[in-house]
Amino acid sequence: MNTLTAPTGLGTSAFRIHPVPHTEGLYCPPPVRDDPALGEEVNDRLVDWAAEIGIYPGLSEELRACQFGRLIMLAHPATSDPDRLLAAAKMGLALWSTDDHLLDEEQLGADPATLGSRLTVVAAAVDPAHLPLAYAPQLEQALRDEPVAMAYRSALQHLSLYATRSQMARIRHETITMFMAYNQEAEWIRTGRRPPVWEYLTHRHFNGFLPCIVQVDTVAGYELSPHDYADQRVRRVFTMAGSAAVLANDLYSRGRESDTDNDLPKLIAHEDRCTEDEAVQRSIDLHNELMHAIEAESAVLSRFGSPQLRRALSDVWAWLGGGHEWHATSGRYHKGANT
Repeated sequence: MNTLTAPTGLGTSAFRIHPVPHTEGLYCPPPVRDDPALGEEVNDRLVDWAAEIGIYPGLSEELRACQFGRLIMLAHPATSDPDRLLAAAKMGLALWSTDDHLLDEEQLGADPATLGSRLTVVAAAVDPAHLPLAYAPQLEQALRDEPVAMAYRSALQHLSLYATRSQMARIRHETITMFMAYNQEAEWIRTGRRPPVWEYLTHRHFNGFLPCIVQVDTVAGYELSPHDYADQRVRRVFTMAGSAAVLANDLYSRGRESDTDNDLPKLIAHEDRCTEDEAVQRSIDLHNELMHAIEAESAVLSRFGSPQLRRALSDVWAWLGGGHEWHATSGRYHKGANT
């Protein structure tokens, strides 16, 4: 990673400077609230935590400039409690750091060849592994030697102050599911293979913002029941939201990606033999197709669902609006932005 103002993790990677691509026409709601002071408070606490844990060493000011605390403030308007927001911010940064430390950023020790082994250690922090007593100390040492693992351990401990057992199980499951997709990305890097668009979109189904979005009820202080979340119609809305959010990320972050990185417009341009502008527009259309489906299907589910489901679907929609606002205004993607 060159600096954290270069987009990293969750679908972005190495640093190059090009103009931010044209993104007019992205269909997304406006943010429900924007409280700069609250976002700044969460951001300051997050930067201090990252330094304590040891992720992004020596890059505290670059991390501060990314304004991840503002992202979480925008995405979770149902609470103004900075500690609840900080818990979500810690988990979000742990997710970002997984890509950076293990896959993308050589300066942080990333190496696709060792991803599988290191990712297993990290997974043992997300879903704690219980070894026979003779070997448990060796695993514990491996966890302590891996800053990303310690970030997850700390973030999940914080979230557990607010989450039920079933909510914690949901968050752990969606996080480890995303790890599977990192192995696919590592294969693309090692072999230089350019995936077809369908495969990339499938990858984004698993490697998207879903682990962040499923925290909406935890952060807001209620629970979407396991029965509701297990309903495939509900899960479809959640997973489409995770995919739509990361396709928007593809569009905003591609101005700083390396020429060898994969993103949706680049793959569409290659596969369909069209211009970059045409590929960007087709990517926007695919994003918007997902957003319209989320909106329509949420309306139906809300009409017949439980009060908790109605609230969760509203919070997912708010998350998408807040996430888009952050992408559209953050200095992480826009030179000279001050929010």
